[in-house]
Amino acid sequence: MHNSNHILMVMTSLGQFRIQLDIEQAPATADYFRQLAIRGLLDKTSIFRIVNTENNTHNPTCPIRVIQGGLPEGSGELLPTIVHESTNVTGKTHRKWTVSAARVKVGETYGSFFIAMQDEPSLDYGGRRHPDGQGFAAFGDVISGFSVLEEIFQRAEAQEYLQHKIPIMKVMVE
Repeated sequence: MHNSNHILMVMTSLGQFRIQLDIEQAPATADYFRQLAIRGLLDKTSIFRIVNTENNTHNPTCPIRVIQGGLPEGSGELLPTIVHESTNVTGKTHRKWTVSAARVKVGETYGSFFIAMQDEPSLDYGGRRHPDGQGFAAFGDVISGFSVLEEIFQRAEAQEYLQHKIPIMKVMVE
């Protein structure tokens, strides 16, 4: 059963999708993104990165397929540093449609989320995608708007970071 105040509606220029926040398994990370939405800090942002096997330059030895949106890295600290809810602690792994927090260092998030477009075990604790091996904090799952996300994923460019960003008009808590 979906808890109504634990769903984020993300409205993009290509359509909308909904994220079920996993407050039980990843309470700190889910609440962090819930607070960003409540405060309007994700409004007027964008989908700014699409990584696929052809344009994967960040870590070419460990390719992934993800869509990344929200605030770009370097946007400043919006909320205090949060505990890193690693997959070995939460048990929530990176499967297709999992939503996770982008980070620089452990606990150092910056208001950016990404969606796994296929199962991505390299993003879990012990995975090879992040050099520190701590993985990323999965905090939710897409529950609707799958075709919108497939269409967004098709907008991948030659480089991971998009020249033609996809606007996110609003993110709201339902």
